[in-house]
Amino acid sequence: MRLSSFLALFRPALPLILGLSLGCSLSLLMVSWTQGDTEDSCGDELGNGRRFLGGGEGHRDSRDGAGDADFQPRIVPYHKDPNKPHKKVLRTRYIHTELGIRERLLVGVLTSRATLNTLAVAVNRTVAHHFHRTFFFTGLRSPKVPHGMTVVAHGDDRPVWLMYETVRHLHQHYGSEYDWFLLAQDDTYMQADRLSELVGHLSAGQDLYMGRAEEFIGGEEKARYCHGGYGYLLSRSLLARLQPHLDTCRNDILSVRPDEWLGRCIIDYLGMSCVEVHQEMTYRYFELGKNADPEREDSPEFKNAFTVHPVSDPNLMYRLHKRFSHIELEWTYLQIQQLQMQISNLSDLTPEGKAGVTWPIGINPPFKPRTRFEVINWEYFTEEHIYSCVDGSPKCELRGVNRADVNAILEIAIERLNERYQPQLRFRKRRLLNGYRRFDPTRGMEYILDLALEAYTQKGHSQVIAKRVNLLRPLSSVEIIPMPYVTEATRVQVILPVTAQDQDYVGNFLDMYVMNTLDTHDNVLLTFLFIYDPFDAQRVSQTDVFAGVKAMIGEVEKRYGDVKIPWISVKTEVPSQVKLMDIISKKHPVDTLFFLASVWTEVNADFLNRCRMNAISNWQVFFPIHFQEYNPAVLYRDQQPSAASSSAASESLRDGHFDRHVFDEACFYNADYMTARTKMAADILDNEELLESMDVYDIFVRYSGLHVFRAVEPALIQKYVRRTCNPRFSEDIYHRCVLSNLEGLGSRSHLAMALFEQEQANST
Repeated sequence: MRLSSFLALFRPALPLILGLSLGCSLSLLMVSWTQGDTEDSCGDELGNGRRFLGGGEGHRDSRDGAGDADFQPRIVPYHKDPNKPHKKVLRTRYIHTELGIRERLLVGVLTSRATLNTLAVAVNRTVAHHFHRTFFFTGLRSPKVPHGMTVVAHGDDRPVWLMYETVRHLHQHYGSEYDWFLLAQDDTYMQADRLSELVGHLSAGQDLYMGRAEEFIGGEEKARYCHGGYGYLLSRSLLARLQPHLDTCRNDILSVRPDEWLGRCIIDYLGMSCVEVHQEMTYRYFELGKNADPEREDSPEFKNAFTVHPVSDPNLMYRLHKRFSHIELEWTYLQIQQLQMQISNLSDLTPEGKAGVTWPIGINPPFKPRTRFEVINWEYFTEEHIYSCVDGSPKCELRGVNRADVNAILEIAIERLNERYQPQLRFRKRRLLNGYRRFDPTRGMEYILDLALEAYTQKGHSQVIAKRVNLLRPLSSVEIIPMPYVTEATRVQVILPVTAQDQDYVGNFLDMYVMNTLDTHDNVLLTFLFIYDPFDAQRVSQTDVFAGVKAMIGEVEKRYGDVKIPWISVKTEVPSQVKLMDIISKKHPVDTLFFLASVWTEVNADFLNRCRMNAISNWQVFFPIHFQEYNPAVLYRDQQPSAASSSAASESLRDGHFDRHVFDEACFYNADYMTARTKMAADILDNEELLESMDVYDIFVRYSGLHVFRAVEPALIQKYVRRTCNPRFSEDIYHRCVLSNLEGLGSRSHLAMALFEQEQANST
């Protein structure tokens, strides 16, 4: 019973067990057959394989030997052939010269002495700056050449002679630098962008004479010449082939018109005629009628023209330029709309679909902050007030550029709404309900406006509605302003004016100066300017008010033997910055870099390097905005003096503000100051009190064409001090001094807490 149940259990596995047993038995049997003299079989197999390996041991030994040997490089010596002369290889200065890369188009304008200051100037102002190079060729030069124009005078006013000399001059001086040459008269208006695009589509290696084809006088020949009034293109290769025949053409061909003479020369000696179409590119032109108005010209021939002729006066040239600029602008807007439609249609194929299209189409998406510290705040405004003020006030009046910006954006919003909904609806602004704006550095200025609008229908019905609009003022093209090269090795001449009231702060200034410049061997010099009032100046032989300061200077000079700190004494009742700088400027070379400091300034290496980098001779002056610490008595009322001082030292940049009302510190070159001061001399003759009403900042702003760089400077830190405001200065300077003292007391929160605690103390 048990056996039958056991067999029934293993019956499904019996075939597998029998197969495994049979396989193992056959394997053991085959092993016993193959065991024997294996060396012979292996040797035979190896011997048969030598026919394919190619050589047995000999081959293996040679291969191993080659692998063990080191590779020995072989030097190929240079042998100079005595029969051939030595030729020095000359490399060009620029790589485009060596590669044969040339500029595309050079423009030559044929003018005369009578029209050089009228029509030629109009051509130069409208289109010359759009071409790579533009020359004005004339027979006789006028006494006064217009500014900004390259004029070439040939010495003869004969038209044919002028054309001959112009073509010869272009080939001789610029034949190897440009692929195409455009010749036109000064009564021709040229569309620079279209002409540049035309030559960009033409093959530069072919002979081409392209323009408006005209028949010769008589009209018997099939050949044509290019009319000079509409301009014509000459290829570089054609100019090179024409050069040997110019003298012959000048002597043999008689013609009154210079363009006809040139066309006859090209036809007779090169066998080429003027063409209007080449390589499916058409030279488009337009003949302007008499008393024509460019604003009313709306034909396709006019809109697509490369050149327009004749232009009778400069005013018409400017009107044509305005009209074509408007046409190009409309065409650009149309292209933008077409691109936006294409982007919108293609957005269906993207994973995000229509939801992935940003507004406006083609503009970068809004900035997405990664942390809460990167969130861009929105500014709330109305038509009268803005609720985000520079001074930290919660509400201030909307004025200046902010008011102009809000008014402009409201007008644009109403205009765009009317463009979108007319003629069904017409909107008129009632008032601004809410306004929000923020500056996105990736897009521009964004606006959200809630408007109360009065909507009018075509039947005259009206209703007041509220509508929210979103607007964006995108960032325009970023322009990189070229700046002259400056280094951080320039010597800085520090000028320190000191009055009798300020001499108590000189000790701290000298300590910081010694530690940050003399100990570090920085390239800095210091000059003191002692300002005596008339009373102290009379008693200087008996009691010198600056004796203590001079003693400190002497101690510094003794400690550093190679250091000399000079001083200059000045007597004046009103220590005007301009008067003091006039004295200093005369005692230093013109290439001196001045740093006009104050006794509260803490000189350090970081700021001195920025002074060197930001003050650029004949280009830019630098007026830093220093960081002014708040009054410790207001900030640390409940702390001990030691704790307050240590806290102020460790958190100085947080417990203060950038003082925008002080212009005492400045970095500039002596040459720039002298130039501005010279321009100011004429105004001083009429008003001698002008020097006392201005400071150095005002002089550079009013009398120099330099960039006045005014920026915050975190490395320029000043301790709190209450300045002495001189009422004899101008009202503006005195007012700025008073504001600086008031704002330097503390922040609004600190002052509010001080007033609150004072009221609490008075009430108890």
